[in-house]
Amino acid sequence: MSHLKELAHGLFVQGLKPHLKLNQFKLIAFDMDSTLIDIECIDEIADVVGKGPQVQAITEAAMRGEISNFEDSLRRRLAILAGTPVSALQRVYEHRLRLNPGALQLLAYARWDGLKILLISGGFTYFTDRLKPRLGLDFTRSNQLEIENDRLTGRVIGPVIDQHAKRDTVAEVCLQIGCAHEQVIAVGDGANDLEMMKLAGLSVAYRAKPKVREFANVSIDSGGLDRLLSVTEPSVVYRQA
Repeated sequence: MSHLKELAHGLFVQGLKPHLKLNQFKLIAFDMDSTLIDIECIDEIADVVGKGPQVQAITEAAMRGEISNFEDSLRRRLAILAGTPVSALQRVYEHRLRLNPGALQLLAYARWDGLKILLISGGFTYFTDRLKPRLGLDFTRSNQLEIENDRLTGRVIGPVIDQHAKRDTVAEVCLQIGCAHEQVIAVGDGANDLEMMKLAGLSVAYRAKPKVREFANVSIDSGGLDRLLSVTEPSVVYRQA
C-alpha cells in the first residue's frame, strides 16, 4: 500500500524529510528514455522504419515489469530492427529526441551544487554519446549497437545494460567519486530503474509506471523534472518560470 502524500499538484513524496538540501548529495543518476528525454529511442527507430507497433508492444510490457527479463525484451526488439540503416538513428536524434521539461534547469542546479551527473540507460550509446557533451554530463553508460555496412545487425556488443548493470554502475561511480549510496539521487520511470533506485538515498519517479511510482520517495506525475528542486532545495534561489 502506498504512503504517497501530495506535496503539490502532481508532486508526491513518501519516506523523506522535507526541505532536503541538494548539496548534501554528490551524484544524480538519470535513466534516459522517457526520463531525461521525452521519447523511447528504440520505439522511434522502429517507427521510422515502419515497425513501430511490434516494438512498442514489447517496450510497454517491459516498462510495466510484465517482461521481467530486460535483456530478453531488448534482444527481441533489436531482432525486429535487424537491417535498419544507421540513418534512422540519426533521424531520431535530430528530429524526434527532445529533453523533458525542466531537464536543463535541474542539471544546471545540480551542477552548481557540485553533483556529478550520470546518464545510465538500457538504450544506446548512439544517443548517450551525443548527449554527454551537449549537456555536460560526467558519466554515461548504455548499450552499444552492433553495426555492419551502416546497418543494425539486431545485436549489441558486450553485456546488456539491464537493471542490475544500472545498479552496479551507480555503485562503481560512487566508489570513483567518493560518494556514499545515501548521497545518490536516482531518477527513472520504468521497472528497469528499480534496482538503482533501491540503492540510492533518494529515488525519484518521473511520469513513471505504477510499480516505480509506488516505490519512489518522490513522484513527479505532472510538470517538469525541475519540480524536484522544490523537494531538494538548491543552495541558490530557485524560481520556477
